[in-house]
Amino acid sequence: MASRPPENEEIAEALEDVAALLEAQNASPYRVRAYREGARVVRTLDRPAATLLAEGGTKALDALPGIGRSLAAAIAEIAATGRLRLRDRLVGATAPEDLFTVVPGIGKALAHRLHETLHVDSLEELEAAAHDGRLESVPGVGPRRARALRDSLASLLARSRRRAPPPDHPLPPVAALLDLDARYRREAAAGSLPRIAPRRFNPEHRAWLPVLHADVDGWHATALFSNTALAHKLGRTDDWVVVLLERDGAEAQCTLVTETHGPLARRRVVRGRERETPPAPPTDPATTG
Repeated sequence: MASRPPENEEIAEALEDVAALLEAQNASPYRVRAYREGARVVRTLDRPAATLLAEGGTKALDALPGIGRSLAAAIAEIAATGRLRLRDRLVGATAPEDLFTVVPGIGKALAHRLHETLHVDSLEELEAAAHDGRLESVPGVGPRRARALRDSLASLLARSRRRAPPPDHPLPPVAALLDLDARYRREAAAGSLPRIAPRRFNPEHRAWLPVLHADVDGWHATALFSNTALAHKLGRTDDWVVVLLERDGAEAQCTLVTETHGPLARRRVVRGRERETPPAPPTDPATTG
């Protein structure tokens, strides 16, 4: 959590950072302008944005001209944690060890032990570990400390958690996600996408990770190859594609992979939505036999 509520200038700078990164990565000009306009509005407020949030929640921010649900959720996240996950993702700075230190009671050493012991990468996964007993298996974390961290996580996530997609905003259909996946892998192979230098598993600080921004069925989508420990261990960093989705302050994420067994073997699928995979196109008789 931020040690003090962020000033309007700090919030505006974070929004401007996102605008600049999106522009450099060839995102929609509309989205770039929205973040720049959000920064301008925050700078002109006669009260701290953090105060508006504390008094009226994200609805008070949403009501401001030029803000809207997505920017209201972003401002709320900055106010609660002192950082913005979208900005971290856009610069490849998503090391869990850094993320965990926003939780009161977690320093750098404990953050490292949490990641190495539990193999969790997000605050939500850490919260699950706190509730199912795994947290107490981490060296230096006993029952009392686990309870304190569980309470801190609950308070922090209640303020900063993005909304799950509501029923009237269904996730993009699998066919649309497969089209995005194919475009991403095609343009990545051609070397036509901007590349970022992820902080994790990249000691040379090499800009190797292609990033694609696109609009998919009303959602803002960001596609990247998976840069997780498991993807590196299994040699799947050029196969697993992670798609981050955002719409009106709601967030979702999915992973596309090449299936290795069963009737969908060698087909691209959205993990967890395999049953929605469209039928394979019919084989051209002229190309067989």
